[in-house]
Amino acid sequence: MRGKVPSFSPGCTVSSALPGYLALCLALQAHRLASAQFTVTGPDHPITASLGGEAILPCHLSPRMSAESMELRWFRSQFFAVVHLYRDGQDQYEEQMPEYRRRTELLKDDITNGRVSLRIRNIRLSDAGQYKCYFQSGVSYEEALLELQVAGLGSAPAISVEEHQDGGIRVVCRSSGWYPEPEVLWRDLQGQLLPSVSEKISQEANGLFQTEAAIVLTEESNRKVSCCVRNPRLNQERQSEISIAELFFPRVSPWMVALGVILALLAVLIALANYYIWRQHRVKETLRLELESEKETLRLELKSEKAEHLAETEKLQAELRWRIAQLYAVDVTLDPDTANPELVLSEDRKCVRHGDTRQDLPKNPERFDYYVCVLGAEGFPGGRRYWEVQVGDKTHWYLGVCRESVSRKGNVTLSPEDGYWAVWLRDGEYEALTSSPTLLPVSVRPSRVGIFLDYEAGEVSFYNVTDRSWLFTFTDTFSGMLHPYFHPGLTAGVKNAAPLIICPAPAQAGGNLCP
Repeated sequence: MRGKVPSFSPGCTVSSALPGYLALCLALQAHRLASAQFTVTGPDHPITASLGGEAILPCHLSPRMSAESMELRWFRSQFFAVVHLYRDGQDQYEEQMPEYRRRTELLKDDITNGRVSLRIRNIRLSDAGQYKCYFQSGVSYEEALLELQVAGLGSAPAISVEEHQDGGIRVVCRSSGWYPEPEVLWRDLQGQLLPSVSEKISQEANGLFQTEAAIVLTEESNRKVSCCVRNPRLNQERQSEISIAELFFPRVSPWMVALGVILALLAVLIALANYYIWRQHRVKETLRLELESEKETLRLELKSEKAEHLAETEKLQAELRWRIAQLYAVDVTLDPDTANPELVLSEDRKCVRHGDTRQDLPKNPERFDYYVCVLGAEGFPGGRRYWEVQVGDKTHWYLGVCRESVSRKGNVTLSPEDGYWAVWLRDGEYEALTSSPTLLPVSVRPSRVGIFLDYEAGEVSFYNVTDRSWLFTFTDTFSGMLHPYFHPGLTAGVKNAAPLIICPAPAQAGGNLCP
């Protein structure tokens, strides 16, 4: 949070040279410079790197200023998917994703002017995509979006003579190890393009592409051709040539013509015999197919009825479990001592939303200082507990339970291994935050979510109160005190987003209202 500085004229001129007044002017100028805003800029075009080579991802500050004491972070789709992290004046590797370890280097030669670049070595196919470079100074931060394209130059084309075909010779060109899909071109001695009779491009297990293209050369056509395989992204190509001697082209003799006529007559006789046999079996085959069709129709009808009955049974069982969970409804309130300074709680401690500014709150061990969340004031050492939270039309939220002993400072990883059992809505998808997030199939958007904790059974279940359906159940072994967990989320940087509201359960008309 930046403080407000009284307005003075830029020159700070005075009629008398009082030392105290001059000192005040200098201090105000220094404070104005310290409060300056900045932007982060990256390249305005995709960066292309070759497989096995290296890529340089540059970013710089505007206006020019030193970034030595800032936090610099390169990440992928999520903020905590760290590619490289620089903080407290040095590189930090503890949070780096395993696939980037020992492959990144921050180029800091011009960091005092706000210019830094990230070098990624030994480029892989998985490195392709979007990256974000993030600069943070105090509570001010900005980021820029970069795109990395990966390309691979494959092997030199191997040309082989396969067989005689259509009065000529079939020649095949093969090459592998390309990315993305290459282009294959046949050219004659004068450089004119020749059409392929077949072309096949397939992807190998390692993600690279291999190509196979064929052409038929006749004695009247070109006997010397070249096969060129081109990478359109790198604008580079590899080429091979082949020349076929005249003696390899087929010759037509009279006895071969006679043999061709005889074979054609035999083909006609065989076709007539086959037609007669087919006519004999046609009626029998038609009856058999009709019978099988009726049997298949009956089987599908029975299968459909069974599936509908099973789905209805599962829906009723889920609603019954939810009704039983409501019998253990408890009154849950929010604990202001744990709330992140960016959160605003209602007076009755039933609503929480993301505020406009970061509040000046006491720094206590229980408060989350970095992650924007708050815990329920009630702790559960055992038994069964149920509560409901109204999420309304929010497009971003987190709900669940966590251990009382979880870390409240710095970055937080939401997973059962770290003491969190939670579900979120983010980027339009509902997911259970298991070790690897589990996508939840939701047919009706929940405006109210129910959470049921069965401590002794080791279960945390989530319900869609809107259509009375079951969403997900965590199964684990609990120890120590557990607290409800709330994160109101932030949608596209919009402050004062809609709140999360803890509702009476079973839900009553109106519910709780936030100021």
